[in-house]
Amino acid sequence: MHDDRSLVEARLKRVLDERIRPALYPESTPLEVAVWHAPGEPVPVAEGLAGPAEPIAVGDRWGAPWGTSWFRVSGTVPEEWAGRTVEAVLDLGFDESMPGFQCEGLVHRPDGSPVKGLNPRNQWVRIGAPVAGGEEVLLHVEAASNPVIQGSRAFEPTRMGDKDTAGSEPQYTLTRMDLAVFDESVWHLIQDLEVLGELMLELPVEGARRWEILRAVGRALDVVDLQDVNASAAAAREQLAGVLATPAPTTAHRISAVGHAHIDSAWLWPLRETVRKVARTTANMTALLDEEPEFVFAMSQAQQYAWIKEHRPEVYARVKKAVAEGRFVPAGGMWVESDTNMPGSEAMARQFVHGKRFFLDEFGIENDEAWLPDTFGFAAGLPQIIKAAGSKWLLTQKISWSKINKFPHHTFRWEGIDGTRIFTHFPPVDTYNCSMAGREIAHAARNFKEKGVARHSLAPTGWGDGGGGTTREMIAKAQRLRSLDGSATVEWEAPGAFFAKAEAEYPNAPVWVGELYLELHRATLTSQAKTKQGNRRSEHLLREAELWAATAAVRAGSPYPYAQLDRIWKTVLLHQFHDILPGSSIAWVHREAAKTYAGVAEELTGIIDSAQRALAGDPSGGTTLLFNAAPHARGGVQAGGAGPAGGGGGVRPQPREGGGYLLSNGLLEVEIDGRGLVVSAYDISAERETVAPGEAANLLQIHPDFPNQWDAWDVDEFYRNTVTDLTDVDELAPIESGDGDGAGNGGAAGVRVVRSFGASKVTQLLTLAPGVKRLDIDTEVDWHETEKFLKAAFPLDVHAERYASETQFGHVYRATHTNTSWEAAKFEACNHRFVHVEEPGWGVALLNDSTYGHDVTRTVRESDGGTTTTVRVSLLRAPRFPDPETDQGVHRFRHALAPGAAIADAVREGYRINLPERRITGAGEVAPLVTVDNDAVVVSAVKLADDESGDLVVRLYESTGGRARVRVGVSFAVGGLAVTDLLERPLSDAGRPELDDGAVRLSLRPFELVTLRLTRV
Repeated sequence: MHDDRSLVEARLKRVLDERIRPALYPESTPLEVAVWHAPGEPVPVAEGLAGPAEPIAVGDRWGAPWGTSWFRVSGTVPEEWAGRTVEAVLDLGFDESMPGFQCEGLVHRPDGSPVKGLNPRNQWVRIGAPVAGGEEVLLHVEAASNPVIQGSRAFEPTRMGDKDTAGSEPQYTLTRMDLAVFDESVWHLIQDLEVLGELMLELPVEGARRWEILRAVGRALDVVDLQDVNASAAAAREQLAGVLATPAPTTAHRISAVGHAHIDSAWLWPLRETVRKVARTTANMTALLDEEPEFVFAMSQAQQYAWIKEHRPEVYARVKKAVAEGRFVPAGGMWVESDTNMPGSEAMARQFVHGKRFFLDEFGIENDEAWLPDTFGFAAGLPQIIKAAGSKWLLTQKISWSKINKFPHHTFRWEGIDGTRIFTHFPPVDTYNCSMAGREIAHAARNFKEKGVARHSLAPTGWGDGGGGTTREMIAKAQRLRSLDGSATVEWEAPGAFFAKAEAEYPNAPVWVGELYLELHRATLTSQAKTKQGNRRSEHLLREAELWAATAAVRAGSPYPYAQLDRIWKTVLLHQFHDILPGSSIAWVHREAAKTYAGVAEELTGIIDSAQRALAGDPSGGTTLLFNAAPHARGGVQAGGAGPAGGGGGVRPQPREGGGYLLSNGLLEVEIDGRGLVVSAYDISAERETVAPGEAANLLQIHPDFPNQWDAWDVDEFYRNTVTDLTDVDELAPIESGDGDGAGNGGAAGVRVVRSFGASKVTQLLTLAPGVKRLDIDTEVDWHETEKFLKAAFPLDVHAERYASETQFGHVYRATHTNTSWEAAKFEACNHRFVHVEEPGWGVALLNDSTYGHDVTRTVRESDGGTTTTVRVSLLRAPRFPDPETDQGVHRFRHALAPGAAIADAVREGYRINLPERRITGAGEVAPLVTVDNDAVVVSAVKLADDESGDLVVRLYESTGGRARVRVGVSFAVGGLAVTDLLERPLSDAGRPELDDGAVRLSLRPFELVTLRLTRV
């Protein structure tokens, strides 16, 4: 038989596109349309319904960027349509290829109740099935004219990302506003042909099944009357019934479809627009659940539920009803789908605390899974946090985006830094926006790496990023794919049902140890520096606020600001969303974030000041008290306590032979040459030089930075090929002792260095305080470069095959070499407060107060055969998409170089640089509520319990990667003690530690975190 595949396939495509799809609405009549363009920001529904609407016609332009237009559409169902299904077809000017990324709408009834959302793949509103004829139709559409940010030229700079720069030119053309007859038979024929046509293309040519489908499709097309598709659709479907009824074999791959609408809480739209996106999507999904009894929809991010509860309670009521029925599934148990690389230990824990508690309080649901489909890599401290929150599974698909190495598993156990293992699944469909297309289903089955030992995978199904969710077409396809020969089987299931099956069938899943590093989007560790600084500062202010407010509550009877801290935590957690903290959102988002962080800092500083004043007592006592919020003693003051602030002698910068200055405090001797570069940092007690021979540290370097795509997200390795060392100096001047360095080091002395480059200027203060083996480096950059990458290099005379980067509740090791492609791919990586490199017996720590990105390389010197390990801190970038003004302006950073530091020193100094001293005049010392007698054990939180019982909650962890025995001293009367999970619920399997002589004794595994709950008498 002749091979006529291409002939039939081309015929199918043309007949579908040009005859069958246009026959879906065989009869239509125009609706009358009027519009009111709301001034400024979105208005309440009642105001929108009452707005003074004026006539508008199909073909007219509408919608300034980021505007809101209220359309009123009205008409009458023709009498002759009685008994037929009728829909309103409302095309606001949609581009079907861009669901979630352009205009959208929410349809309301005249009483203001929501009907459903409108988007490019969902343009219909059901009027009746059937109608009686003669019905009056009146609908109101709140339409958002969100501009297209990523247009036909991907990553082209645009001013549309901020309402202040986007202009007022209308963005859309009203395209269709009709009442129309919906032909259900034609609609089903479309679904039949799409499913079979897509499946056919994925089957092997040598197999009989492909040809069976091809012949059935050919017969169906023969039956279609091209001049009267509607009359012939049913007959055409009969020709396809046989091949659609052939079941899949029992060996077929099994896909659990989960309705999904990955909604970025901000990205190419501001937070306020996400509030409306969530309302549109959930209105659609609850309506779809009412119509489709097998459909199950899952939505993560407690913040998004909270938004609709606050702003659209009528939609929230529908959601709560569907949740109670078990078909609308709150997933993930986190406040938002956050970044997991940069959030600090407590912040990452609180993502689960606030997310899970919201779902428990609102729905009585406990999440067993973490749901992070789009997060840009996963820190090695996360498994322990997931388990400590009471969860046991993780889903993501983002690692499939890695550009260099293919991850070896889709289902596995992920082991974190402390040894905790979490059952993890990467959907082999390789998307969180599955549309049930044949190529997607076939790819999932072919791609699945656990063939032969497992058979289940999950497919998040629905339009996402900008929302939209699952469509009726996807549900129809899934129904046909439930058991269809040649395809994987598809069944709607909740995430928990999938994970239970997957874990049961694969009890001996392989183990992946360490971070899940995404080989892409590395520049998100640096872009939008002020957003990252706001996050870091907020995390540490929250630590201080909880500590001092709890201490004041216990010591002075002060009221504890439960509600205020809860609200602030949720604000900070929201801004850790994986397109806000990583710096990949539009200008509007980051402009608002800066204001939000400033407000957070003001509020938290007020809480701290109030608590400290209550603790300090009468200021007329005249004692200057140092309040130490760090987890280690400082200045003679215990961690978590306050005591008299010590003084200290000063050191003087001395002229250096050959130019520059010499700084020495008896512990560290630093040479700064005439270029303002650190050419020596000599550890006096160890008799050890820090800086590699012939090199200079704190060397600012600038690179061209124009990645192949994803400007704000990516830095491509070729950026290293071109580098300019910034060695020219405008000013080099000493700073005398007593000028201060801004961090409580009042006796510091050092050098001021000013440089100019391009259109920018940098000012650095290099200071050495008395009594510390640490060089502090304060950097101010007035940054006006474009598509450049600024780094600070520290070439160290250390032979190290690996280095440590702080992560949540510990640190992770990475190689300094590039033996394999896995190591070479990590040319930019994340740290929290420190990076540490060492040889046996001696190491160096590089500390920071707000930066995350870095790189570490090693070379062997020809001169002496020694190894130079170079640590480079990433300071600033200047991408032009999606924010064309990324990072322009003044930035301030603080770093410190700590020669001779062990890991424990790196931990201590990392906290020090992020928790500046606070001094208040008062009456006397304040004893800490809790103490620990082992510096390896870090107290990460001291707070009152969230249930407002007055119990004290203490969280601590082993920080060095070794075992630790610790005595936790308690300085107040305790009536009860429990080890709890992160939600402060007692753990049944934790044993019962006892309070003995005012102390709890614990034995901790490497990096183990423990939460204690102490009931006050």
